[in-house]
Amino acid sequence: MATVCIRGGGAAASAEWAAARESCSDETLIRRIAAGDQSAMRALFARYRVRVYRWLLRLVDDEALAEDLLSEVFLDVWRHAASFEARSSLSTWLLAIARYKALSARRRRTDAELDEATVSTVPDTADDPEVTLQKENRAEALRQSLPRLSPEHREVIDLAYYHGKSVKEIAAIVSISEATVKTRMFYSRRKLAELVETM
Repeated sequence: MATVCIRGGGAAASAEWAAARESCSDETLIRRIAAGDQSAMRALFARYRVRVYRWLLRLVDDEALAEDLLSEVFLDVWRHAASFEARSSLSTWLLAIARYKALSARRRRTDAELDEATVSTVPDTADDPEVTLQKENRAEALRQSLPRLSPEHREVIDLAYYHGKSVKEIAAIVSISEATVKTRMFYSRRKLAELVETM
């Protein structure tokens, strides 16, 4: 006798659904999920969440991260259920998605502890206090000098250094040729250097 998967719709249907949930096949659930059935998604999550979570936890060894990845796995299932081709079992597909997510998370993980030997090999690139003060003074001198440039020169410097625009982008924004942008930048830099030196 075949069991029919019942969709939600009231208290009586919920009780029937709970009873029938366990006997619905994975393939039926995934087809229903592909059609947008949220109750099928809840049933699949209930069926596999513990297994997938434990697998993730073994891979990442971090409970919070495993929880986050579990959500990502089932979100991917919801989004890509239609692409499941049943070449393997659904549990294999879920665990493959989980493994990929866990390995990606481990690669980008930045909170891993470093041992003393590793720490000693990392060069200290921080400026000493004197260099930091010089840079701050120079930056302040530049800020004070910028308003003393002509509006044309000021706008190209502003777009280049404060907004990160390329010569081509500046030319498009200001409606001038790229050669004119380069010329204005050259004269702006020279004038700024003169102004900073006199401060």
